[in-house]
Amino acid sequence: MSRIGNKPIEIPSGVTVTKDGNKVTVKGPKGELSNTFNSDINISIEDNVINVTRPSDAKEHRSLHGTTRSLVANMVEGVSKGFEKSLELVGVGYRAQKQGKKLVLNVGYSHPVEFEPEDGIEIDVPSNTKVIVKGYNKERVGALASDIRAVRPPEPYKGKGIRYEGEYVRRKEGKTGK
Repeated sequence: MSRIGNKPIEIPSGVTVTKDGNKVTVKGPKGELSNTFNSDINISIEDNVINVTRPSDAKEHRSLHGTTRSLVANMVEGVSKGFEKSLELVGVGYRAQKQGKKLVLNVGYSHPVEFEPEDGIEIDVPSNTKVIVKGYNKERVGALASDIRAVRPPEPYKGKGIRYEGEYVRRKEGKTGK
């Protein structure tokens, strides 16, 4: 039995959820998200609560049950509270700055690396070694944070690079002489 799939989703005030067949649309103060789900999984909305049920215990239905519930819950949370990912720049001379909406990274290359966020995503730079990616779509926020990290992933010898806040980088011992 799916423990996650059976949990009901509370709809906070200010958020409206509409269902048209197997397409769910969620509108809130931060934005609007819609997604089309598998038609086998039943999504019911009643009394400010969303319930996700499956028709049988077939393997496909079990695997879709918890996933569908999590995706709907992330849509509701995104339009009400939003999501954010924090990144840290570790290394001498590594810095980030914001030029208009663009993020400009200087991370040891011969050229600065620029990122232009898409609509609904905001990049914040509280200090020159910290970057915060905010938005209402969890998938897009995580993808942009991952793309920024991929510019210079943390290396195991000195620990330099771009890492998620709180990420542990396993260090290796360098070469030793004879």
